Amino acid sequence: MKSTQQITKAMKMVAAAKLKRAQDKITQMRPYSERLSKVIQNVSAGISEDVENLYARPSNGGRVLLVVITSDRGLCGGFNSNVFKATQQLISEKYSEELADEELYIMPIGKKSYEYFKKRDFLLVDSYYEIFSGLSFDKARDAAEFAMDEFLSQRFDKVEIIYNQFKNVATQVVTAEQFLPVKQDDTASEASAKGNVVDYIYEPSEEFIFQEVVPKSLKIQFYKTILESNAAEHGARMTAMDKATDNAGELLKELRLTYNRTRQAAITKEILEIVGGAEALAAD
Repeated sequence: MKSTQQITKAMKMVAAAKLKRAQDKITQMRPYSERLSKVIQNVSAGISEDVENLYARPSNGGRVLLVVITSDRGLCGGFNSNVFKATQQLISEKYSEELADEELYIMPIGKKSYEYFKKRDFLLVDSYYEIFSGLSFDKARDAAEFAMDEFLSQRFDKVEIIYNQFKNVATQVVTAEQFLPVKQDDTASEASAKGNVVDYIYEPSEEFIFQEVVPKSLKIQFYKTILESNAAEHGARMTAMDKATDNAGELLKELRLTYNRTRQAAITKEILEIVGGAEALAAD
């Protein structure tokens, strides 16, 4: 038990060190990603009819791709199981027909996600589950480009991402976001319907915006969700190992008490045997 407590304490310290780096990355990425997404949504609502935003193509109820992001390793509390529960609930509520018709695919990100869905015989896109082994934007970009290309080729009509959003060290919120088709901002859509659309000046052109900027925005959004999950994982592991260390301490107290009682009982028994033997010899 002492050895286990030392291990959990060491794992907590390692998770804390990794959390600081992961937290810095996501706090730096969030404002840029959120603002860029907002701009793209507003521009999409005011774009001329001559320019088609291929990434906003309406879903026709065809094949669905769920990107399920977990960790590579366990010992992080309910971090992974919460994602699995949310995914199963999402499937039962929204995609039960697609699952029955074999129109539902899973892209696991993280070894735990891959192992979970492979064991349950889901249709998998299993080329990107090792992203967290040397996490970088390039690896995330490859996975995002696959989902985007498959959407443009109409192999998938919808792409959703399920992951743990990082709030703080003790709180991770399971989130399901629609990745494709791109959602338009509600206020921008209402303004467009009323004719109150901002007249943007495009440089170099509207076509360039949707051929270059929108795909880059989607890749950044995809990378942000992976950074969110990565930070949330370290926070969950740090919390889990802290609780495990405390539990080990409580158990050690009980074990020491039991050990001392047993030891004292053994000593008392030995003394009684010695006294009994001495008295027997004296009687002879």
